[in-house]
Amino acid sequence: MITLVSSPSINISPRFSGPTPQRRRRTYTVQCSGKNQTSRSSANNNEDKNVLIKLAWYSSELLGIAASFFRSPASKVEAQDSEFERSCVVDRAQVMENIKEDFERSYFITGNLTLNAYEEDCEFADPAASFKGLGRFKRNCTNFGSLIEKSKMKLTKWEEFEDKGIGHWSFSCILLFPWRPILSATGYTEYFFDPKSGRVCRHAEHWNVPKMALLKQILRPGPKKDLSAKKTGDF
Repeated sequence: MITLVSSPSINISPRFSGPTPQRRRRTYTVQCSGKNQTSRSSANNNEDKNVLIKLAWYSSELLGIAASFFRSPASKVEAQDSEFERSCVVDRAQVMENIKEDFERSYFITGNLTLNAYEEDCEFADPAASFKGLGRFKRNCTNFGSLIEKSKMKLTKWEEFEDKGIGHWSFSCILLFPWRPILSATGYTEYFFDPKSGRVCRHAEHWNVPKMALLKQILRPGPKKDLSAKKTGDF
């Protein structure tokens, strides 16, 4: 709040005597309001980035679905193993062992995961999006694998808590795009257990790489075909 004081001049005739008339003060109050332009600009930039990341995420999902039509019938049949015996309650310790085994099969890109370890309406979330449905997650993982030329995934650390398990991992791959970009990151996944069934009811991925950095990796050209064996031989 800003206060301005003005004292208008008063002319007094010398013919009068007596006390000098008091000057009246006029006080003006000015209220200044406004929004921080820097904060607004930063918020707009973050919103634009989130929209771009979501667009890339859904585009990759659609691209994976399109690529699935070119897979051989045998691989399609192998991927459709949703028929399995589902018991009412599972042992949580066994579920955690199943998750560790799934890492050895690179379930992120193969879709080869232990389905009985998850609730059918399990929520799957990552920095870009979230959805519910075990079938959709398995399909996305399988389709994503069809877009990869070479990959390496490793479980680096496992932590157990009362209501969840946390798997820390590292991942790298060469995408089957004409410019052959290399995607590389580390992160961790939280597996929240349903207190009644013991299965995973929420699968939350966290990447240790900023979202825009991942997008830049996808857009950056990778090694040429004849040099890939030397530069990515450690995948």
